[in-house]
Amino acid sequence: MDGGGGFMGPPPAPRSPEDVFRDFRARRSGLIKALTTDVEKFYVMCDPEKENLCLYGLPNETWEVNLPAEEVPPELPEPALGINFARDGMNEKDWLSLVAVHSDSWLLSVAFYFGARFGFDKESRKRLYTMINELPTVYEIVTGTAKKEPKVKTPKTSNKSSKSGSKPSRQSEPNSRAPKMPPPKDEEESEGEEGEPQEDHESALCGACGQSYDDFWICCDLCEKWFHGKCVKITPAKAEHIKQYKCPSCTGSKRAKA
Repeated sequence: MDGGGGFMGPPPAPRSPEDVFRDFRARRSGLIKALTTDVEKFYVMCDPEKENLCLYGLPNETWEVNLPAEEVPPELPEPALGINFARDGMNEKDWLSLVAVHSDSWLLSVAFYFGARFGFDKESRKRLYTMINELPTVYEIVTGTAKKEPKVKTPKTSNKSSKSGSKPSRQSEPNSRAPKMPPPKDEEESEGEEGEPQEDHESALCGACGQSYDDFWICCDLCEKWFHGKCVKITPAKAEHIKQYKCPSCTGSKRAKA
């Protein structure tokens, strides 16, 4: 599956629902990055003085803000047009939420466009939607309403409980929660397995990429969302020196208000 503009040349070879889902998941990851970890860059690119702009999620898990395709009709369904015009007329969080809603709609339209093009039957369409529905929406990730694990405060103990004998660092808390997180399985591998509770599948989700298990997490002190360290470019060593961590979304919102 090709980039934001879709397929070029002759009709593509038939693909499976799993192929289309992988494309969906990659495009979704790119959109989530634009609206969370890369939000400052995204905000600047959506200049209201420019022409009608669209936000595209790409199959390589990246994103781009660009003009709509020139051909009519376009090769793929087009995202919402003119997202930049409302940027300065709305509260930033409300604007990002609105873009997220339209992004979810676009992702579904692209996935089912591929389903129609590849001739999916009823069962194939149902399988595709089931896989898609296992993931939280872009809107749920951006607004923080995605199902997440209840916070569990670790009891205060003496310094002897720490291997180093010092106060536990910020990253030690996410690691202590690891046994209650979903196992580090790929989403496709865990689907359809009988006898396993599905509730834990999305119980601990990164506020940036929307995925679950990872080795190192960090929590935002403002919005209280958990993030994979690699998604927000924070290493365990760097976290040791952070007294109050603010995620990219909270940092951008505070700057906009100032």
